[in-house]
Amino acid sequence: MQERTNIPPNLHRQQGVNHLNKVLGYAPLVADGGKAEVFLTAEDWHVVADTLFHMETPKEELPDAINEYVRSSDGQSIELTTDDLAISVKMI
Repeated sequence: MQERTNIPPNLHRQQGVNHLNKVLGYAPLVADGGKAEVFLTAEDWHVVADTLFHMETPKEELPDAINEYVRSSDGQSIELTTDDLAISVKMI
């Protein structure tokens, strides 16, 4: 597969990054013991999942606070890791 660089962000990807920033801002407010669960609507959750896993979003476009991200093995949550928190992003 050919590596693509400098792909301009589209509105869908920009919205995904916007949702990620909101998750990162909200997670510390609900954190307990270094873990947080944040719930998004199904539509917003899918926008985030597309941004992270289906749109070849360059790491430079993602919020700097995110160290790692994976989709859970059951596909029902997105697990984000920051320096301070393990955040589980789920659908309502």
